[in-house]
Amino acid sequence: MRKISHGVGVERTFQTYSPLVDSIEVKRRGDVRQAKLYYLRERSGRSARIKEKLA
Repeated sequence: MRKISHGVGVERTFQTYSPLVDSIEVKRRGDVRQAKLYYLRERSGRSARIKEKLA
């Protein structure tokens, strides 16, 4: 999970089967070419968006 807080990017990872995670809900699906999305860290604004996956 990633968000911008006071102008600084903050990332948090959660274990999938952790008791802290109650449920996982997929809100949108994106179409990407790479498995690891580390390249999005340096981007901001429209360049940090991922194309929406159609159907």
